[in-house]
Amino acid sequence: MTKNDSRKRGSMRRAATVCVLLLATGLATATLAGESRDSDAMSVLETMTAYLNSTQTIRLGFDSDIEAITPELEKIQFTSSGTATVNRPNKIHAHRVGGHADVEMWFDGSTVSVYGRSIDGYTQFELPGTLDHLIEALRAGHGVALPGADLLLSNAYEVLSFGVLEAKHMGRAIVGGVECEHLAFRNADTDWQLWIEVGETPIPRKMVITSKTLNCAPQYTLRITSWESGGDLPADAFEFDPPPDAELLRPDALIDLDELPQGAPAGGNP
Repeated sequence: MTKNDSRKRGSMRRAATVCVLLLATGLATATLAGESRDSDAMSVLETMTAYLNSTQTIRLGFDSDIEAITPELEKIQFTSSGTATVNRPNKIHAHRVGGHADVEMWFDGSTVSVYGRSIDGYTQFELPGTLDHLIEALRAGHGVALPGADLLLSNAYEVLSFGVLEAKHMGRAIVGGVECEHLAFRNADTDWQLWIEVGETPIPRKMVITSKTLNCAPQYTLRITSWESGGDLPADAFEFDPPPDAELLRPDALIDLDELPQGAPAGGNP
């Protein structure tokens, strides 16, 4: 590999990493000038976040897509699928599988465990607290990205609505056969959309985030494919038992096990 190829690969990696982190680090911006909010859109958003916050146990499935832009301005999309089990206020087990990584994460209110199945290695670090504390740690780069993290915050409405310059209720739409309210929001650096299920369970069915600061405006898409709330969970649902031959790694060793493959090829060389 030449130095030029290495720079190209690094450039692609950095650009796509920014897009990955949009979802994990939040949509907020401090710029509020020119604010124009559709009160109906904000009301639907508030209803959704209140419902999510009131739901103690959640089991869900998801698909996610991330777009990477090469130095040659070729747009390439990478896709993953996964599941998550949540028990508020301080437990989660998430599993995400893509073509380049197979990663599981456990959080039991005191310890975070991340296991890379594809490399048979794991890491653990202490983190007493709630899901809010876990998401804050993920934002700081400790662990792997958790798709839709902001939706699980206890103050999700405040985080999502902060910095919104425009909000529109686009009407009704169908996502996966489910009727949804389609909302569109504009922030200084991102445009983002939500499709929220109509009825007594206003859950997010789809989310799209578009970066306006990167060339070609790459997008991150999250689709909720299944949802179940309530009921009892197994006693060991949030416990991690390392496989006998798994290697204990440094906490930063699994950062690259994300939705974008490490050393992804640049240009037309997939």
